[in-house]
Amino acid sequence: MARTTLYTQFIALPTELVWGVVADPTRWPAWNPGVTSVRLHGPVAVGTTGDYLPRGRVYETLHGRTAPPFVISTLVPGRELSIEQPEPVGRMRLTWTLTPRDGGTEITQRLTFTGPSAPIARMVVGPLLETDARVCFARLAQLAGIEPAATAITAVIAGGTGALGKHIAADLTCRGYRVTILTRRRDAGLPFNQVKWDGKSVGNWVAALRNPGPTAIINLAGKLVDCRPSKRNVDELRRSRVDSTRVLVDAAAELDAPIDYWVQASTTAIWSDAGETRCVETTPIPVGLPQMTGVAEPWERAFDGANATHSTILRTSIVLDPQAPALKCLGQLTKRASAGASASATSGSAGFTSRTGWPSCAPPSASTPRSPCRTESWWPPPTSRPATET
Repeated sequence: MARTTLYTQFIALPTELVWGVVADPTRWPAWNPGVTSVRLHGPVAVGTTGDYLPRGRVYETLHGRTAPPFVISTLVPGRELSIEQPEPVGRMRLTWTLTPRDGGTEITQRLTFTGPSAPIARMVVGPLLETDARVCFARLAQLAGIEPAATAITAVIAGGTGALGKHIAADLTCRGYRVTILTRRRDAGLPFNQVKWDGKSVGNWVAALRNPGPTAIINLAGKLVDCRPSKRNVDELRRSRVDSTRVLVDAAAELDAPIDYWVQASTTAIWSDAGETRCVETTPIPVGLPQMTGVAEPWERAFDGANATHSTILRTSIVLDPQAPALKCLGQLTKRASAGASASATSGSAGFTSRTGWPSCAPPSASTPRSPCRTESWWPPPTSRPATET
């Protein structure tokens, strides 16, 4: 049985520039840190074999000593490259496809495992090659030469090292925006500009909000919710969100001009357990549970009075990303319960609310319902300026 995963990303560069990186397998480790090295046994052509080493001492040793060479199975210049790696009683096929699009290139990565060993190979090898796939695409775009224009929007992402933040930072980088992440701990493995802050007080990090072109804030900062709803944990969940929002609002108030665009995270948990009620922007907020409404309501209230030309409060549900803790936990529960009675098929969908000045739709993601609008219509082009509101 075949096991396939697929990632697609837009890159604001001509196809030939992206192909210049993709078509050289020896450059794979430069944009995918899950790969230590690649060695070809000949020119890049169909039938040429080679060896790659996945990162990790155990994997490098085991793969280097036991794995047969991979082979380039497909090569369509400027469009597609595939390599196939024999696995024990199975096979791995990795394909990159480039498609020209208006303003750039769409790259698709497809990883397929076939044969009796497919489930195990998928579980062992897949994470090595696909961890933070979109961040890998951002590295690829940088290698291919993407550079923000002098007047490009600078997107300042608070909480940008989390699962959702990394996705957004990578996507905006690929689209030609300038990206800065506000973080308590710098991550040397991320290809984005990172500025340290404590999420509680105004400091030198405020300089990240002063830019030659338009500035956007995306505030995702807050403690992960994968904890028991004890009083101590609930207090920490609330403080981590309210404090970081308030300090951003205070910092923006000191600027000479308003922030051009501001996306403020919130949560659909603001309605607590709404049962069968279809919650929309105008649905009244209940007193609710302390770990839900008790966190979300003061979080949104802390955003009141933000100095921004355009602002949006984006209420999302749990982010289901392959590397996010939530999906891993749900996956384990599903595996354990698969032989028993299934849970109710009724589930709440993610939602969001918008404030005046932004289109009332969000980019499709694992955390929001698929919207008919495209990311480009929800988020301004890299070099745009907001229209004056009336």
